[in-house]
Order: sequence, then structure tokens, then C-alpha cells
Amino acid sequence: MKIIKYLRLPALLVVAFMINVFAVQNDLLVDPPKDKTIEQKIDSVLARMTLEEKIGQLTLFTSDWDVTGPTVRENYKADIKAGKVGAIFNAHTAAFNRELQRIAVEETRLGIPLLFGYDVIHGYKTIFPIPLGEAASWDLEAIEKSSRVAAVEASAAGLHWTYAPMVDIARDPRWGRICEGAGEDTYLGSVIAAARVKGFQGKDLAADNTLAACVKHYAAYGAAQAGRDYHTVDMSERVLREVYLPPFKAAKDAGVRTFMTSFNELDGVPATANGLLLTDILRKEWGFNGFVVTDYTSINEMVDHGSAANEKDAGEQAINAGVDMDMQGAVFYNYLAQSVKEGKVNVKTIDEAVRRILRIKFELGLFDDPYRYSDVERERRLVMSPEHQEIARDVSRKSIVLLKNERQALPLNKTIGTLAVVGPLADNKSELIGSWSAAGDYTKSVSLLEGIRAKIGPGTSLLHVKGCEVEGADKSGFEAALVAAAKADAVVLAIGEKAQMSGEAASRAFIDLPGVQQDLVKALAATGKPLIVVLMNGRPLAVPEVHDKASAILETWFLGTQAGHAIADVLFGDYNPSGKLPVTFPRNLGQVPIFYNMKNTGRPMDPNDKYTSKYLDSPNTPLYPFGYGLSYTTFKYGVPVLSKNSFKASEQITVTVPVTNTGTRGGEEVVQLYVRDLVGSVTRPVKELVDFRKVMLKAGEKKEVVFKLSADQLKFYDRQLKWVAEPGEFDVMVGGNSAEVQSVRITLK
Repeated sequence: MKIIKYLRLPALLVVAFMINVFAVQNDLLVDPPKDKTIEQKIDSVLARMTLEEKIGQLTLFTSDWDVTGPTVRENYKADIKAGKVGAIFNAHTAAFNRELQRIAVEETRLGIPLLFGYDVIHGYKTIFPIPLGEAASWDLEAIEKSSRVAAVEASAAGLHWTYAPMVDIARDPRWGRICEGAGEDTYLGSVIAAARVKGFQGKDLAADNTLAACVKHYAAYGAAQAGRDYHTVDMSERVLREVYLPPFKAAKDAGVRTFMTSFNELDGVPATANGLLLTDILRKEWGFNGFVVTDYTSINEMVDHGSAANEKDAGEQAINAGVDMDMQGAVFYNYLAQSVKEGKVNVKTIDEAVRRILRIKFELGLFDDPYRYSDVERERRLVMSPEHQEIARDVSRKSIVLLKNERQALPLNKTIGTLAVVGPLADNKSELIGSWSAAGDYTKSVSLLEGIRAKIGPGTSLLHVKGCEVEGADKSGFEAALVAAAKADAVVLAIGEKAQMSGEAASRAFIDLPGVQQDLVKALAATGKPLIVVLMNGRPLAVPEVHDKASAILETWFLGTQAGHAIADVLFGDYNPSGKLPVTFPRNLGQVPIFYNMKNTGRPMDPNDKYTSKYLDSPNTPLYPFGYGLSYTTFKYGVPVLSKNSFKASEQITVTVPVTNTGTRGGEEVVQLYVRDLVGSVTRPVKELVDFRKVMLKAGEKKEVVFKLSADQLKFYDRQLKWVAEPGEFDVMVGGNSAEVQSVRITLK
């Protein structure tokens, strides 16, 4: 059998721990094949566990290190020692977690190691762009790399498990948690989900620099009514399966080891007790063999949902539906043994849940070496390393979207005479790392002002004025801002939201610029000086007046630790922006929800006919469509060419489109492939993204971008909810965003 390795343990502790481990594994003298080894070890551990110890493995409590909600159990260390808790979250750093692990493996009867989890959403200490911002890169390699860096840092700091990626499709910008996902599109969300899972988990979960990923929130959480967090979700099974479930399936297919339930109900049943989701689809259809954890106290909240009489009843419903681990609610802890005694829960159900949890602990190598993630020297060397800062800077600038560039206001010249840098977020660090920034230290982040100072030449005069706050009605700073603008050759204005205006429990009823920032835009625009607006925000904003007044607009989201350097790289042309929007920006709140792949109606919008689907006081079209983003160069698309005009379901065709860089500098373009099923047994969207390529083109260069198209990319759920591709005509569209495409027609026989 494998000999357990130890990191600087006193000899007596080594002996004590080995006695514990041999007690549960003394029948494993010869290693059978790998998979069988783990299952046999699980059987060996399970056979020695009491019911109380089994329930302990199903219990997850927070430490007192970092609290993300109300605590239920404060005496968690005593619970660890008593074998009543199998996992801890919000505990991090190698030394802190090592001591908690020591209690679990050296002071409990069986010595089962703890699993340490944390919300490492977009970085551990080196903070990357918020996930919505990263999705704007449309760069799967970069997205995977950022998750890899997060895993390397977090695992060096004693963590085994991250509550990411969040893959909820979100089409309502009022919902604060839109910032945590990949936006509105199912296909883009699916490929990004897979990339993040691969980044966190690496090629081998047993390596000591990986994290078990947890895909969340299962399911349809992003469709909360009115964009209000935790609210009800109501949709057909067809919409659930076509739009909201595919990113979860993509994560499962990429090997994700854990799922987290969502707070919402679905078809009248809270997700935490929804057997359709947790057993029928996840286990039986998809064959998932990892474990399911609840979101924070979501079992308890079933009482408020009105679907459980009390917490004990809620716990019974949850575990019988397929939940394995109770996060923070202490419902399993308090009631599960009684439920077994009363025959409400079968011990075999508990055994299977424990088996799933132990399996992950074995896969992570925690039984071989429980301290393998608790190396203080490795933590010191890897966390926020120079290499990680360079990767963060690169990912951050790839996430920036150029929304407007009138008369080539950008890029700025590094030798510009006088530059005014204005706005509440210009010299700010605290907001740059965004919400859910794990152990990020905002004082280590680079502000926009710092980034600009590092970029400009010695002859440039830099003027900085705050102008106003993000919130509030105070305009007393306007005068100084206008004086600075009058002296400047150009103005860079940094405005937007505070970090905590998006994220969990951060829904907004209005999605325009808060405070008097809009008035500051108007005042500065009136000076006639080139006005470059740098937006920092966690959601799409309705900013039509900013679009009208500004000379140029950069959407920079919350870019993280290297934000200032990344933005300056783009402002001064050292990097040509290549980001594309992963979500639609509305003109106004009245258009919400608005997304590119809507369905038509029987009365499509006709400007000449009142009795068609439109507003009296607003265009139907968005301010910026899905997939939109400009460059410092220009790209020209030719007409797509098909290898054949019709094909069978067993065949593939190629779609080739010529793309030419017609500008004067090299740049990257995201070439997007959309399809539309013209006639279906059920109605189909006006277009759907099915593939994309990010290509680099030198100035004047032309490339033939080739896509392969198969019947699988044309499938949908028919009237009987069967996944099919129906014969008929389809429009195939290629372009640089969802609104500007070249189209050809094909026939599926």
C-alpha cells in the first residue's frame, strides 16, 4: 500500500497518525488497480464509521476566519475533534488550515481528513477580472490559465476546494450575480465553464496544486424574477434544458467533481430538494459521481419557501432528493440521526452520500498526505508571484471592450502635453478587485492613476481631480474637474459602480450610473475636450447619454490586481483591445430582459406598423449588442462560403469566411458563427451562437476562417422534449457581433 508522506511532523505525531490510518486501511496490503483502490478504501472507512461520524462527513461549517453570512456553529473546532464535521470553509492560509487538519487527523477516532473550501471565484490573492469581464475576452486559453493560477495560489494556501465556476446564464442586468458568470449565451457559457473547470482541477486532481471545482448554482438561479437575488424562478422544462442546463453539463463533462444547489425554486420545488435536478438529471442522465453541496443554509430556507414544515422535514427532503453535504445550516447535524431512527431517511442513502464525499478526499490525495496543501514555504513563494502578476495583467487587458472610438480618440499619445484624469474611480484601489475577491488585498492592486503615471512620458503634465463620489448628490468637485479639463489636451474619466453594487444580494432596481456621475459626464463633454470614459462595473449599464457625449468608451469591468496597468496598456495603444461583450447592454431599464437570441413573435417589429412588437418610447435594439467590441484597427468580412448547400445529419460541412484587417495596425478579431432554424416543430431563436474563432491579423492581412458545422449544432428539444435536429432550411451567419453578420442558407436533409 502507499506509504503516507509527512511534512515536518514530529515523530510521535507521525506514529500516532499512522496508527489511525492503518486502523482504517489495514486490509489494503496490496495495491489493486487505481479506481478499485479508491472504492475499496472507501468501503474500508465506511465499515468502521458510526452513524454520527457519517453525518459529520455530510456537514460543512464555516471557520471564524472569513464569514460570508450568519454563523450557525461557532464551536467548530470542538465539532472537528468530535468527528461531527467533515469539511470547513472560509478557512485559509497554510498554517491556519494545517492546525485544523491536525485536529481532524490526529485527535479523532478515524483520522479522516477535512476538506477545506473557499470562494476562489476570480483569483485567490492575485485577483483577475470578474468572471463576466473574463468572458469578454472570448479567450478560452486565457480563462483556463487564470483559473490555473487561482488554483496554484489557493492550494498553496491550504485549500482543496473552490466554489466556482458559477455558470448561471443571466439575462437580467439587475441581478447582481451576473458579474460571477459568463453572461447571457448558452454556448459561450458552456465552453467557458469547461475551461474554468480544467483550470481549477488541472490534468490530475491528485497533484498538490489543484482544487476540486464546484459548479454552481444548480439550477436556473440566473433567471430570478425581477432580477432580484434569491427570488422565484419559473420556466418550462424546454427552456431549462436548452438554455440553463447545458453549461452545467459542460462542466460535468469536463470532470467537475462537485455541484452546488441554488437558492431558487424550480417548478414549485426548491432546488435543494429537487429530485428532477439532483437525481433524475444529474445522477441518472448525466452519470455524475461526485458530491452535491447546498448553498449557504439553503436547506433551512425551505421552511420560508413553504415547502417544508420545519428544518427536520427540510433535511429529509434534501438528502432524499440527492443532496450530500449541508453547508452551514446544521440541519443534518441536528436532525439526520433522528430521521434515520424514525425511518424517514435510509442509512443506505447516507452511506452513498458519505461515499461520494470520501471519494473526492481520496482523489485529492488527502488520505495519502493530509498536509500536502499546507506548505508555508510554497505559499510564500507562489502567492502573488511576479509570474502571476504578468498573467493577470495579460488576462485583464484581454477582457477590456472598446465600445466607442470617435475620430480615433484612442489610443492616446504617451507624449501628450497635459492629461486630466478625473472621476471617483480614477485613483481608487478598493473597488478594482470587485466582489467575491477571496483573500485579495486591494492595497496591492494598481489604480488607474498609477497605471497612467507608469505609462506617460516625462514631458506630460498629469492633472488629477476626483470630481465626485460614486454615490451621492455632491457636485462640489465639478468646478475643479472643469478647471483641469480646460487645461488638458484630453480627459480620462473613470466612473461606474462600487464593487459591492454587484455580486450576491446586490440587485439594483436601476442600472444607470449611480449618483451624479452622469452629470459629470455632461459637464466635461461640454468643454469640447476629447473625453475618454473608462467604465468600471459588474453588470451591463444603461448609459446612452455617455455613449452620446464621450469621444471614446472602454468597458473595463472590475479587472483585479493589475487593473491600472492593463487599462493603461489599452489607453496608450501598447495593447489593441480585442474584447467582445458576453452580454447585451440595454438602452434603458424598460428593455430588460434583453438578449440577442430572442424568439420572434407573430408580429415582428415593423416601424411602419403600430400593431407590431415594439415600444412607443424606445427602439427595440440594444445600446450595444451581444458579441460587440471595437478595435484600433478595422476588419472586413466577406460572404461565407459553404462546402455544400445541403447535407445529411451524418455529414459535416465547412463554412469559410474571408476576414481582412483593413486598418493600419495588427489586431485580434473574434469571428462569430450563428445559425437560425427557419421552421421548427417548436419556435426557435432568431439566431444562436454555435462557434467562434479568435484570430490575429496583421495590418492588411486576410485570412480564411474555417468552421465545421454538423447536425449536432442544429439540435433542440422538440415537442416531445427529444433532442433532435430537424430537416429543413437554416440561415448560417458570420460576423464580428450578433447584430452585424453576413448570411447564407443551407438545407439539412
